[in-house]
Amino acid sequence: MSTEKLKLLAKDLTKEFPRSPRAKLGDYVLAARCIDKCRAVLNGTQGEYHYACPLDQQFLQFAEINPEELKTFVATGATDDEIGQWITTHAKKRSRAAVVQWNNKERDTRLSDLPPETQEFMEDYIQKYVPRNRPVYHWFDVFDLEEQRI
Repeated sequence: MSTEKLKLLAKDLTKEFPRSPRAKLGDYVLAARCIDKCRAVLNGTQGEYHYACPLDQQFLQFAEINPEELKTFVATGATDDEIGQWITTHAKKRSRAAVVQWNNKERDTRLSDLPPETQEFMEDYIQKYVPRNRPVYHWFDVFDLEEQRI
């Protein structure tokens, strides 16, 4: 593990937010946010965030990437460009159209499309963390509203 390179790249998630779930890395939405959390976990600055959480799993499962193998690569101090290349090499081979379609599906996932247990969790989470008087329809909006990007 290259701790010096990793420290330079890792966000302190006790002081700042990971990237939006909409931010892409290696052509996938969710991947950049996943990497921010992975680096922070490796650096011990993850705060309340978790790597390979259910949100990260959306990307990891679609790309068919082993979270521990990705974490091992991230621990080398790899840059975003290097991680993007690694993802391209290790993800399940799919057409660009299939990846674009998946990205759009993820961006467009409404709260009502989530599994019932996630909907139930989000009901309380939104009330607690999303600014009042901000309607939430799409899953990604929960994170972007809470983290003050929109």
